[in-house]
Formats: sequence, structure tokens, C-alpha cells
Amino acid sequence: MKKIILLLTIVTTLTSCGRFKNEDKKEQNEVRVVCISKQYSEIIYALGAEEDIVAVDVSSTYPPEIKELPTIGYHRALSAEAILAMKPTMILEDNNIGPEHVVKQLQDLKIPMKQFGHYENTIAGTDSLIREIGRYFDKKETAEKLCAKLDDDMTRALKNTDLFSFNPKVLVIHFGQANNIYLVMTKKSNAGQLIEWAGGTMAVDGERGMTQLSPEIVAQSDPDIILLTDFGYDRLGSTEQVASLPGISSTRAFQNNKIYRVEEHDMVYFGPRTGENVLKLQHLLHQDESK
Repeated sequence: MKKIILLLTIVTTLTSCGRFKNEDKKEQNEVRVVCISKQYSEIIYALGAEEDIVAVDVSSTYPPEIKELPTIGYHRALSAEAILAMKPTMILEDNNIGPEHVVKQLQDLKIPMKQFGHYENTIAGTDSLIREIGRYFDKKETAEKLCAKLDDDMTRALKNTDLFSFNPKVLVIHFGQANNIYLVMTKKSNAGQLIEWAGGTMAVDGERGMTQLSPEIVAQSDPDIILLTDFGYDRLGSTEQVASLPGISSTRAFQNNKIYRVEEHDMVYFGPRTGENVLKLQHLLHQDESK
């Protein structure tokens, strides 16, 4: 039951953004690609290969102009009707779509569906994915440039990490539910790896990348820094409203005014900007250390 409530909360949050009213401005495209992966979407745009992308899932939010495309819904709660309305000639997906009966419907309709390679969740694996997508869209030279920049940014970031004298404890909150249960990212998440690269340590461990915590457990974790994703932060409307969150006001992060907004898409997958994002996180986590 908790998983169902959580899924409904995510869907309700995402579908409130108004993107379902976007018009199809590529009606004349003969090649019509629907991309159901936020990681793929960012890489395709970074490659400059977005010309034939006619729709994306609602969790694809970077770069900003991607929000102008029609959306076919949340990637784990798809409907065949919404996808078919976009008349796709190809569906790109990363094996993280559902529900199963919708996937089977699409397969039975013989719509071409493609996944790129499932590489290890590392910078090297991200480079490999960028290069594969670059080959697919005939953007190999651009892909090499993206990989070179990613590697250079990560080299700079990891050199910084070796110099930091303090590893702050960081709590990353995605958003809170109506019954005061927080959805937080754990050490096993991509966010956990980003925080480690940035010279911090995650306040919460768990068997999965995200877990639900009560306000009492959040207070007990007593992080030095709290990062609220855009979904959670923007719902509050202002930093002052953060004080209204149960369990937050007693933490060191709140008392020292170290609660910051981060973009969800920067925390949940690795892509061309991951090195940049680690450098930005270092600025937030280590403001008190001169570089």
C-alpha cells in the first residue's frame, strides 16, 4: 500500500505542472521519436540531436526547452493512448517504464522500441552511453567533446575533494507527503555518489536509492546540510516555509541556515553535466572552506 500511495503522490506532483497541454509543433515530422528516459533526453539535447523528438515523459525536465514538448506521462504510469496519440515511429526507453500491460500493448502493436546499452553507473559508463547515443544520431564528434568535458570537470572536482578538511553530513529530500512522510535519497542512490564526489556524506543509508522517513527520523539524522529538490522546495514557496516542515527545525542544517534548493534531474542520473553538478555541490557543501 505504501508503494501505491508513493506512486500516486509522484504522479499527482508531476502532472500538476501543466505540460500535458503542450501542442505538437512537429506534426509534419516523418520521423517521430518519443523518448521515455530523462537521462537519454538530456544526452540527446546535449548532442544537438533533438530534431525528431516529438514527446517525452514528464520527468524529462532538462534542458528547460524540453518542457515545451508534449508529454506522454510519468514513465512508470504510462498509458498506451497518450503515446499512440503522438504517432511515434520509434520509442526510446531505458527499461524503466511501466506498467507492464502498457509495455505489452506497445510491443503487440509492433512499434519499434529501442534501449541503449546498460552500462555501469559510473563516469566511464556515462561516457560509453553518450558515445553510443552519439553514434545512433550520427553525432560522434559532439559526443567526444561532451565526454572530454565531463572527464575534465570530474578531474577538477575530485582534486578539490582531496583538499577539503570536513565532510558535512547531507540529507537530500525529494518531497514530503501529506501524512508527513519524507521521501529521501540514500547512500545507495546516484545522489549519494554525487555527494561523496563533492566531499560530503549522506545522512541516510538504505537498501534502495530512495526511502521514506518520518519527521522523527529526519530530526535524529541531524544533517549539517539539507538539499531539497525543486519538487519539494518549490511547493513550499519560500525558504521561510521550510520551517513549517516537521522534524526540520531542530536540525543543525536549519539552525545554521544551510538548506538549499537543487534540481531533481541533477541528482538522480549521470549525464554530460555531472561534473559541473559535482562542482556546484562542492560550492554548496564547502562554502566555509576557501579554495
